[in-house]
Amino acid sequence: MMYPAYSIVIPAYNEAARIGKTLDSVVACVRERGWNAEVVVVDDGSRDRTAELVRAFAGHHPEVRLLQNPGNRGKGYSVRNGILHCLGETVLFTDADLSAPIAEAEGLFAAIASGADIAIGSRWLDRARQTIRQPLYRQFFGRCFNAVTRFVMGLPFADTQCGFKAFTRSAAQTVFQLQTIERWGFDPEILFIALKRGYRIEEVPVSWAHDERTRISYLKDGMRMLEDIAIVRTNALLGRYSKQIERIHRSDLVR
Repeated sequence: MMYPAYSIVIPAYNEAARIGKTLDSVVACVRERGWNAEVVVVDDGSRDRTAELVRAFAGHHPEVRLLQNPGNRGKGYSVRNGILHCLGETVLFTDADLSAPIAEAEGLFAAIASGADIAIGSRWLDRARQTIRQPLYRQFFGRCFNAVTRFVMGLPFADTQCGFKAFTRSAAQTVFQLQTIERWGFDPEILFIALKRGYRIEEVPVSWAHDERTRISYLKDGMRMLEDIAIVRTNALLGRYSKQIERIHRSDLVR
């Protein structure tokens, strides 16, 4: 069986209003650039027509397939579920709002092709590429959280939270099998795991347009993320990120 070169994972929760436009954009980009790619939408227990719309879209676009979580589990769970069921040699996850245009994946794929194990999109390496900026209060809280994360977890990255990251298949299978955080705070955890396992991570500037419909609350979710940082440090002390990982064969995923 011929496996795709790329897998693009899109976590989705109650995205009926925009999932069709998102998939149109992603599939158009895949075809225009000639990527041998699959597009995996992970429905996180949506209460609207998200799954129905994706299923109908996939019926006419063979690049697309749908995975469904067992209820609403969170973005971190959705990304992990999608990535661990991907077939591509390089896997990328992106937000359903496409705040980073899917064409920006070329920069991440190029970094992987040049030897990086993981390539992460950054909104802050080149601020001129932010076409629609976040409100000042969101920028403030986001930068504060990033600073705390970098200090406590030792992450040397300008932007840990950008929802646009790519991995070699080998790195993805290792990192996401060790992930424990299932909601918004999973990004710092997977980067922490990757550094601990010795993977080479390259930060790549990407274009970004803030979407006002984002569901994250910097007060409520920010407090939860701080709790998640404590969980990550505890996991590290207990050696949970150092254990051996079972390799998942793609032939098992398509049976």
